[in-house]
Amino acid sequence: MSDRMKDKVVLVAGGGSGLGRSAAVRLAGEGARVIVGDLSGPGVDGTLDEIRETGGEGVGAVFDISDDSSCAELVTVATKTYGAVHGLFNVAADTSEQTLGRDTDVVTVPLEVWRRSLEVNLTGYFLMARHTIPALLESGGGAIVNTISGLVLYGDANRVAYGASKSGILALSKHIAIGWGKQGIRCNTIAPGLVLTEQSALLNSDSYKEEVLSRVHSNRLGVPDDISSAVAFLLSDEASWINGQVLPVNGGRGLG
Repeated sequence: MSDRMKDKVVLVAGGGSGLGRSAAVRLAGEGARVIVGDLSGPGVDGTLDEIRETGGEGVGAVFDISDDSSCAELVTVATKTYGAVHGLFNVAADTSEQTLGRDTDVVTVPLEVWRRSLEVNLTGYFLMARHTIPALLESGGGAIVNTISGLVLYGDANRVAYGASKSGILALSKHIAIGWGKQGIRCNTIAPGLVLTEQSALLNSDSYKEEVLSRVHSNRLGVPDDISSAVAFLLSDEASWINGQVLPVNGGRGLG
């Protein structure tokens, strides 16, 4: 594995499981000092254990991405521990059965599901960017990668709250790229296809997975490292002239 992230300090907001954990371990393996934030304390500990098993460096904090002071504190952990911030990967989302599991269409979706989806998936990313950008400027610039969804690119008859919240992230990301690009801050979005994490196994039936695979121009569905490798690239200096863009990582879905 390369050392292209050597000495970079990167926040992973939602790093306690799934794609966030995979990315945190990958970034640490490439030399980054990683701050793992997640609502789950055991999740944070599990990610840090994996980072240390591979010889990487990182610290963790339990935080709530929907809470302003909690987001500010996560950035403070980074600056107090390592003296700088060079990157942020926003990947947290409420994919619980209570929220995503009850997300339907615009007529029938429970209002609390709509509000909770926006609060976590969109406002949370706004809050993390709001507190991270000043730290990036003090560190001489850096990069933000936000996670959206294929729903933004293709639409869906269901999961209206999830799709709307992820679509808002796209506008937020372009706003950041335009507003702070000249000051050395890049902001891009990654749009994963169906990735086989533990959570996706619970939320998606075998028949749904087969249906998605039939639309993918690849011979398999995604695995977490497909996403983490792309995230590491976008956060690295190798992507220094990529700003305000969307990178679909989905095996070629949407090609026709």
